Amino acid sequence: MTAARLLTRRQREVLLLAANGNTAGHIAHWLGVSVHTVNEVLSRAYQALGVHDRAQAVAVALKVGEFGLDDIHVPIIEQQSTA
Repeated sequence: MTAARLLTRRQREVLLLAANGNTAGHIAHWLGVSVHTVNEVLSRAYQALGVHDRAQAVAVALKVGEFGLDDIHVPIIEQQSTA
């Protein structure tokens, strides 16, 4: 049995892009929509999840299974030389 989804496909898509460190501007460009539209989608996703910001939205979305840990990409951190 699959748990009911709280987010729409678009809300999930935009929140996942945000969770991976993308700005609203980058998300808007990639999806071919305005920054305002991205922010509206995120706002509605926050409402659906009962949260108030991106960090909490990502945490709750992970907890309730909207997306998984494997969907989050770890950024490559460059080592600084101490020479």
